[in-house]
Amino acid sequence: MARPRKFDEVTVLRAVRDQFWSTGYAGTSVDDVLAATGLGKGSLYGAFGDKHQLFVRVFDGYCTEVVDQVRKSLEGPDSTAFERLRAHVVAVAAGSDLRGCLLAKGTTELAGQDADVTTRARRAFEELEDLLTRCVTQAQRHGDIAPDADPRALAGLLLAVLRGIEALGKAGKTSLHEIAETALAVLPR
Repeated sequence: MARPRKFDEVTVLRAVRDQFWSTGYAGTSVDDVLAATGLGKGSLYGAFGDKHQLFVRVFDGYCTEVVDQVRKSLEGPDSTAFERLRAHVVAVAAGSDLRGCLLAKGTTELAGQDADVTTRARRAFEELEDLLTRCVTQAQRHGDIAPDADPRALAGLLLAVLRGIEALGKAGKTSLHEIAETALAVLPR
């Protein structure tokens, strides 16, 4: 009979996510995970599987959280779509830090060699582009963005700018707000 777990799974997964987020997949050893969580190897493997399974689980959870946060920030009526879009872009610029984004970090490190990470990252980026497309379309209906512009192309541009802002923030670039404002200013009005 298996012993009952003596740890909080959410707390453990948060510690594991933070470890991978700080040091990357390759830079994180199983010993690092054990130290971050306080678990023994048997408990870790019994509850979560190996290092790869654990990374995929926290990466998937992170991607879900990011998409949900963006959805919440971009949803609303047509009349405030451009303001929400602007607030989102500016918030990403303000919130960038040296740790960067786990979605970007995991994609950069593993997408070319790990089908699980590639699939999840692609789905997250598609979901983010869909959310941006909907918000741009709403702003077009309200007259804040030119109605003849391709909303998916503008969303793709904004997604690329946002990912770039996160990468530049990780490198310590300080003019992120200006980049965000410029990206918004080039949207056809």
